[in-house]
Amino acid sequence: MVGQTVMRIVRPCFKPSPPDHHHLAVAGTREGLLWYKDTGRHACGDFSMALVQANNLLEDASQVEAAPLLFHHHTPTSGTGGPCATFVGIYDGHGGPETARFIVDHFFHNLKKFAMEHQTVSVDVIRKTYAATEEGFLNLVRKQWLIKPLASVGSCCLVGIINEGVLYVANTSDSRAVLGRIERGFRDVKAVQLSAEHASIESAREELRQLHPDDPRIMVLKHNVWRVKGLIQVSRTLGDAYLKSTEFNREPLLARFRLPEPFHKPILCPKPSIEAHRLCTEDQFVIFASDGLWEHLTNQEVVDRVNCSSRNGIARRLIKTAPREAARKREMRYSDLKKIDRGVRRHFHDDITVVLFLDSALVGKIFYGGPLLSLRGGDGASTLAQK
Repeated sequence: MVGQTVMRIVRPCFKPSPPDHHHLAVAGTREGLLWYKDTGRHACGDFSMALVQANNLLEDASQVEAAPLLFHHHTPTSGTGGPCATFVGIYDGHGGPETARFIVDHFFHNLKKFAMEHQTVSVDVIRKTYAATEEGFLNLVRKQWLIKPLASVGSCCLVGIINEGVLYVANTSDSRAVLGRIERGFRDVKAVQLSAEHASIESAREELRQLHPDDPRIMVLKHNVWRVKGLIQVSRTLGDAYLKSTEFNREPLLARFRLPEPFHKPILCPKPSIEAHRLCTEDQFVIFASDGLWEHLTNQEVVDRVNCSSRNGIARRLIKTAPREAARKREMRYSDLKKIDRGVRRHFHDDITVVLFLDSALVGKIFYGGPLLSLRGGDGASTLAQK
């Protein structure tokens, strides 16, 4: 009798994950160089997602996930196994697609592992996730050193996690997350930037100078742009192994990336800046995007466009706005810009990946009754887990 009682208590803790055959494809739509998912549901409301390719090879990756990160003993047996979190990842690659692809394959898995170990989602868990993902990629660089050199490939990494009413935003490099919030007493929605950036802005340059006080050439002005060691604009990345350890500063790394002298501590940093924000009813939506969008539109301009538009397809409309602005600034017609071949068009606008979160009354709910979601931008390898 006692044994049966114990089994009734512990059985929910060992509930298996849904098998693979419970997943249905929910890929987005591709039109030429544009890929989009006009509307979908995540754990806290709706989302819209889009990306456009400018390089010969798409170097970016992105994902939206709705899944439990923790398993609680009080979880209802009909639930997903724990409080359902929403996860967004924007990985703006450079030098090749390998780092961004590695991150999209491993980051969310690492996050779930550390969240389970600590039984919480926290700043420390997110830091450990970045560190584990970085170390995993550096190990890949070592393994493939003589097969396929990857030491000069890297990626920006912007992630957002909504878990039990708290939004965590973590970032390396120059992608950005912006919150649209209703100001009390006003009808307008205000833009609030949640992410810190680590590009060629003065604060990033000063951070590098303080970390490397004995290196007068830690920042070099090249073609009117500040670059770390004259090579790269961003100061925090995942990957870019050649600027992380002197072991990678040698052949077969291309000569243009090799530094003339060995260095004794990492030049670039993989540690993210992290912001934790308790969501409230005034918070309407969050926009996650790589730098291509923000080069042409201000935070407030983007928020105003989202606020004045329907949710369905807003990411696709935003993503088309950025190249239109790029064309206008260069006194070109947008129709002519679209005709330029990818690779050549890289000189006109960057790869742009946008994920838009639109919050609802679901933010404060602990348990999510909808389907689980796993969607990757551009590749069509997305699944919807049916409960």
